[in-house]
This record gives sequence, structure tokens and C-alpha cells, in this order.
Amino acid sequence: MKKAQHLALTLASVLLVGSLAACGGGNNVKNTNEGQANTGGNTATTEPAKTEGGGDTGEKIELSFWSLGNVNYEELANEYTKLHPNITIKMQNTGDQTAHHNNLTTALSAGSGAPDIFQLEIGFMERFIGAQDKFYNLNDYGAKDIQANYLDWKWKQASSVDGSFQLGLPTDIGPTVVYYRTDLAEAAGLPSDPEGFGAAIDTWDKFAAVAKAYKEKTGKYFSDLTDLTYNALRDQSADEIYFSKADGSFIGDKNPQVKKAYDFTVKGIQEGWISNVMLWSPEWGQGMSDGSFAVVMGPAWMAGNLKSNAPDSSGKWKIAQLPEGSGNWGGSFFTLPKEGKHPKEAYEFIAWLDSKDSQLASFKTKGLMPSIPALYEDPAFVDFKDDFFAGQQTAVEFGKAANRVKPVYYGPLHDQTDTFFKNALKNVLEKKADPAKEWDEAVKQAKTLAERS
Repeated sequence: MKKAQHLALTLASVLLVGSLAACGGGNNVKNTNEGQANTGGNTATTEPAKTEGGGDTGEKIELSFWSLGNVNYEELANEYTKLHPNITIKMQNTGDQTAHHNNLTTALSAGSGAPDIFQLEIGFMERFIGAQDKFYNLNDYGAKDIQANYLDWKWKQASSVDGSFQLGLPTDIGPTVVYYRTDLAEAAGLPSDPEGFGAAIDTWDKFAAVAKAYKEKTGKYFSDLTDLTYNALRDQSADEIYFSKADGSFIGDKNPQVKKAYDFTVKGIQEGWISNVMLWSPEWGQGMSDGSFAVVMGPAWMAGNLKSNAPDSSGKWKIAQLPEGSGNWGGSFFTLPKEGKHPKEAYEFIAWLDSKDSQLASFKTKGLMPSIPALYEDPAFVDFKDDFFAGQQTAVEFGKAANRVKPVYYGPLHDQTDTFFKNALKNVLEKKADPAKEWDEAVKQAKTLAERS
């Protein structure tokens, strides 16, 4: 199987089966491409405005920008257009990452409809990294000059093998942590401080024992849902998850960490300490607010979802470390499809949007963990205390998690394959299906997909 798939695919092969909706949803500066999936409902044109240090410096230019998830890029775009009143930015924000990337694939295949700027999630990198004829090379606009500002491994995720082609500028990374309700922990007799809570669950066996005892004592769920429980263990895989980096073959059934993640999640379902709500559902958001569950295991950017879904629970959450290591879920890049007519202006905008100050703002408002390591020692980052998390210095916990991450290879079929295993767990949860049979079926589907690709 080729490492990078060609974009000239049939629509049937383009449309992926599942959705992981990384990073949640958001609002729009101005909604474009009406009718596409999950494009929020609020619209407001960003009008150029003359401000001190700004001024109309050239022709009126409109840039379209497709962003993904719960981000603050709308607010930052507003700031940019005040500084550059000849620029108008029309934004479409999508919460469904599969639909988001399928929309771009369809536009690129058709030769029309792509935006000037596209936020590309790392899980879909392999689909686009080989399509250099469809994107501007950011090295031609000055990307090489700022490469040293970013994490080296993050930068290289969007580079050609020889480094001559740069598909995107790195935005956030997604080290995973444990978000937990301190009030619920205290009521159940558990430590409420991050060190104590983390020590109580610092192995997956201890986590399961605490979760079971919590359910028995309180009658409530400990972990929020199956997908995030499974992800937390899955992403602690060594080097690869479902596919071999060497030849692209399916190896998920031979990866002990995938089986461990599946069996652990099944255990939580059968013992009754994992909630039966679905990821991104209204019930999931409501559960964050009303205390239906005590723990959400997710990446740094999940902080934005907690704040959006459960503002009334502010001050009741804190952050601890995952058992046995961390993983990285998500993180994205700013890319420039070649259909855009203003690559110079688009690059200048994304370079500003991806700067140290902008990444700091994204962290403070949405919990997006920066990919600029100079920030990790900046007092404005490290000393920032988040009132939503009871004044905790959240950057410290995210930094600990980032240092525990061992990057893994995904491959172009990761999202589809992951859906097979998520569906298997859903059947165990909702239909009381046999876990072994569901595992075998998921493996069979994954092997068939890999062979056909």
C-alpha cells in the first residue's frame, strides 16, 4: 500500500465511514460553502477597520479559511483584519473532522471549491502529504526561516522526506491527560489534589479498581465514555497503532496495546463504570455539567470543550496525569491549497496566526497546547492560572504529559480502521454483543480495508 494515497479517488472511497470529531465545534467569522456538514450557525463578516498601526495598504483581498474544532481562530482573525484593513477573512468552522477533510478531498478532486487556508488534522496527514501539486509549498514563502521556532518532530510531520516541501505550519499538539471533578472525588473519599488523584490511578489496574469502587459507592459512572477510554490506552502504543510504517500493512491485531485498550474498555462497560453516552453528543456535554461522571480522559484541547459544555462547573475541575504514560491525540497544521489566489497574503496571515503570541492566546482561551517550545519556559505560559480548573497552572500538567508522549505512526487508513473498533465497542455497550466476536469482526474489516487499498 502506498504511504500517500492519490487524491483522484472515487467519491465512495473518499467518504470515510466514521467520525472522531477531534477538537469539538465552534462559531464562524462568516460561514462559507453552505450545506456542508457541521458548519456552525453564527455568522459575522469581518469588516476591515482602520486602527492605529493598520491602514489600507493595498487591494481588497478576501481569504477563505476552513477551521476545525473548538478553536479561537475567529477572534484572532478579527484582530488580524483590524491590523490589515484590506484583508477580509471568511471562516467556516466544522466540528466533524471526517467531514471536514472529505470536503477538501472532494474540492481538490473537482478542481474547485477549496479554501485559501485549510486546517489539516494530523490524523489525515497521510492522505494529503503526497499531493504536492494541490498545495503551495510554504518553503517558497518563508517557512524555512521560522522552522527552528517549532518542535522538530511536529514540523517534520508536514514535511517531505527531504524537507524541500512544507505542506503546513504546525499549530497545537494534543498530549492527553485526566480531567476530573474535584467535588465528586472528595465525595467518594478520593484525593482531590492532582498529585494525590494521579497517584491513586497511576496504573490501569489501579484506575479500574478505583473506577469500580467509585461506581459501587456513588452509583455514578467514573469514566465518561467508551471512545475516550479506548483512545487513552490506544495512543500509548509503541511506534505504530494499526499500520506498519515500513510497508503500510495492518498490524493492529498484533499490537498488544490495541488489544489492551479494547479489553480494558470492555471491562469498564461490563463492570458499569463507563457511561453509555456518545462522544460529542448533547448528553456527553450535559454529563460534564451535572456530574454524571467524574473523569474525562482527553488531550489538551479538550479543555475548550469542557469550558464550552459545562461553564457552570467552573472551579470544580482539575488535571492529573494518565496512568502509565501519555499519548497524543490530534494537533493540526495550516495549509494553503493551490486553488487560493492570494498565497502571499494567506501565508502572512497563517504565520501571524501561528506565532508565539497567537499560540499563547489559543492556549489561554481554548487549552491548545503550543508547538513552540520557547513558550514552555515563558512565565506567561507556565504561570498562567486557569480559573476554570480552580486556579491550577494547567501548562505544568500539559507539559508533563507532552514529555511522556511517544509519537506513533497513523497511516492513511487510521480513521476508518479506528471506526471498526469503536463500532465493536458500541455494540458491546448498546447490544450486549460478545466482545470476542466483535473484536474478530473489527479485525476482519480492517484487514479487508487494508488489502483493498
